Amino acid sequence: MKKLLWLGTFVLAMIFTAACGGGGDGRRPVFVAEITSDQPTDGDIAFDPVLQSYTITQGPDTVFFGIDGLDPNLYPEYRAFLDFPLDGSTGGDVIPANAEIVSATLDIFINEVSFANTVPTDIDLVSYPIAGLEVQDFDSAPILSQTLNFFNSDVGKFVSLDVTPLMREAQRLGLDDFQVRFILDLATDIGFVGIEDRQNIALTAPLLTVEYQ
Repeated sequence: MKKLLWLGTFVLAMIFTAACGGGGDGRRPVFVAEITSDQPTDGDIAFDPVLQSYTITQGPDTVFFGIDGLDPNLYPEYRAFLDFPLDGSTGGDVIPANAEIVSATLDIFINEVSFANTVPTDIDLVSYPIAGLEVQDFDSAPILSQTLNFFNSDVGKFVSLDVTPLMREAQRLGLDDFQVRFILDLATDIGFVGIEDRQNIALTAPLLTVEYQ
């Protein structure tokens, strides 16, 4: 009788542990969220150094960054912007406000790398209006930055970028959107990259994948 009572207690304890999400090792479960970029809010800004003017393009099929070496106006510089809502406002997964970020990966499809075999790049965590890019967003101070390289061999392929530090900072600040800006590294003046971002084409849409607890 005592054995049956002990066995029943043990089973109830195991059920309670499972219901609370415990795995027996004290660790919290890890969840995965996938969020595609908000294509109408994505865009790029080009600066013409001759005319000292800016051209804002909102929601294009390809967002560009770098120096366009084919433009006669002294090679305008482009900067690309991607927006990923974290609150589910566009139908994507939600990152809870109290979530602890384990990792974050940004997958993008590259459809152009021109004028250089290697393009040193800064990717900045920024904040810009979802109503539309503004001129000041071209050169606004980044919240946090990291560096990486794109290569000519990336054309026609998906590239996975580890953006965990940027996502952790966005979460720490309580941002509703994870917004990033791609800039040609200021130490160089050559290279032009296109990121595919066609509306309603989920297959090649920029995708943010976040693991959190």
